[in-house]
Amino acid sequence: MPPRKRRSYSAEYKVEAAHRVIDSERTIAEVARELGIDAGMLSVWIKDERRRIAAAEVHGDTPLESAERAELLRLRRQVAELEKDNAFLVKASAYFAAMQKNRPGWV
Repeated sequence: MPPRKRRSYSAEYKVEAAHRVIDSERTIAEVARELGIDAGMLSVWIKDERRRIAAAEVHGDTPLESAERAELLRLRRQVAELEKDNAFLVKASAYFAAMQKNRPGWV
């Protein structure tokens, strides 16, 4: 039997999962079941996020509200999509420029 592959999670995912517990009255076990992850792992993410929030408050910064975090995630996804679109357009324009040069009658 092949060994199981270890799943990895992005920092954004960990923060969002932690805030599902921090911002609500739900238990760690309940949220972990909903997300299909281990409750112990979620507990570590929550501790890390609470430490980050406390450190931000010590430095005078305010942590992001849940609406701000959601908007930030949406904007990051949108930027990634636009970067992919831009890369495609750069390749397409290079292709069509090369095709234009190879046409008969090109001066």
